[in-house]
Order: sequence, then structure tokens, then C-alpha cells
Amino acid sequence: MKGKFFVYIIVSILTIWSIDSVNINQIFKKNRPFQSTMFYFLLTISIIYLVTNFIMDVFTTFRMI
Repeated sequence: MKGKFFVYIIVSILTIWSIDSVNINQIFKKNRPFQSTMFYFLLTISIIYLVTNFIMDVFTTFRMI
């Protein structure tokens, strides 16, 4: 269980760093900062969850942990 926590931390840092480089504010309507922020938040949480579970599944499949 400790391993999953550390994977979450590492993936969170990498995901936030990589999402920061994407400028998708152009697809949102003007004067809608809350909606774009909420989209970024939900996208980041989703990517963190999916990548962490993928990494943990790969590790448990090959018995690395």
C-alpha cells in the first residue's frame, strides 16, 4: 500500500507539470474561468487515477512489488 501512495505522488507531480504546458482555454467561452479551472481539475484527477492504476497493475502482474 505504501508503494501505491508513492506512485500517486510521483504521477501527480508529473501530471500537473505536463497539464500546465497545455493551453486549452481557447476552446472555452470567454468569461468562464471557473469552468475551465474545473475542467483542468477533473482532467488532472482522472489522468492521475488512470496512470497510477495502470502502473500498479503492471507491477502486480509482473510481481515487481
